[in-house]
Amino acid sequence: MVEVLLAPRRRPSFSPVTQPGYRLGMDPPNKGKRYPAEVYTRDEINSVLDQCSRRGSAGLRTRALIVLLWRSGLRIAEALALEVKDIDLEHGTVTVLHGKGDRRRMAGIDAQAIAVVERWLERRRQLGIRRGAPVFCTISRPSMGLPMHSSVVRETFKDLAARAGLEKRFHPHGLRHTFASELAEEGVDLRKIQRQLGHSELATTAHYIDHLMPWDVIRAIHERPAWSDWTTHTDDADAIQALTAEEQNLVDEIVRSALRRVVSREHVEASPPAGQGDRTAVRTAPASAPPTRQRQAGAARAARPLSR
Repeated sequence: MVEVLLAPRRRPSFSPVTQPGYRLGMDPPNKGKRYPAEVYTRDEINSVLDQCSRRGSAGLRTRALIVLLWRSGLRIAEALALEVKDIDLEHGTVTVLHGKGDRRRMAGIDAQAIAVVERWLERRRQLGIRRGAPVFCTISRPSMGLPMHSSVVRETFKDLAARAGLEKRFHPHGLRHTFASELAEEGVDLRKIQRQLGHSELATTAHYIDHLMPWDVIRAIHERPAWSDWTTHTDDADAIQALTAEEQNLVDEIVRSALRRVVSREHVEASPPAGQGDRTAVRTAPASAPPTRQRQAGAARAARPLSR
């Protein structure tokens, strides 16, 4: 009879970097550094999403996390703490039980983002992840179902952005910045943005939005008059002729919008007080008047950077 000696079963080994006390007493790598707020375009975010697998479990999880952060404005800690019961797919809501300051709030999420999150939840069920585990948990054995650390998410986002050729620093809070900026650009009421982001003070949200997108300053610069007679410069005139039809329509719309604002402002300033009659004749140009060549040139200079 041959006796077979089996080697003792080895316990799985983990990298020291993953241990809680690895950086104990060490300064973080970003100590003393200040990073500017980042706002991403939809093309930039989509280019990062294209780097995520649409079939693999890790890719579906990362896609769902990016979309959730982008389309709901959650903080990364709030997203990683979510459980399945906190996401209502039918009503399109996400319940944050322990937000900043340990405040509870309910945030909305659009139908398209819900569909992406639902795909990950379905894959999560197929993997047999235990009940009560976070929505965005580890999926590799033997540590399946454990909470993910935010540092892992940041490194993953950094790698995806590098593969996508993104020049900006792509990080979770940048998606929150982008969400707030998009809502402000769409004209959503400031108080609704405050409640969605979970700010305790309205002034915080106002400062948040103004810091990201100072629209009043941008509009003031766009409305400046032309700095010279563009009709005497052949290179500028050629630039106008080189505009595509879509860019030409944009130029015309910018000029007409500026004319309407000027006409409205002159009308208000020239209107007499109530009860004194119309004693001041206001000379106005029709809002639909064709833009002059000089105004076209000025608007072309303002519109050209937007089309690059």
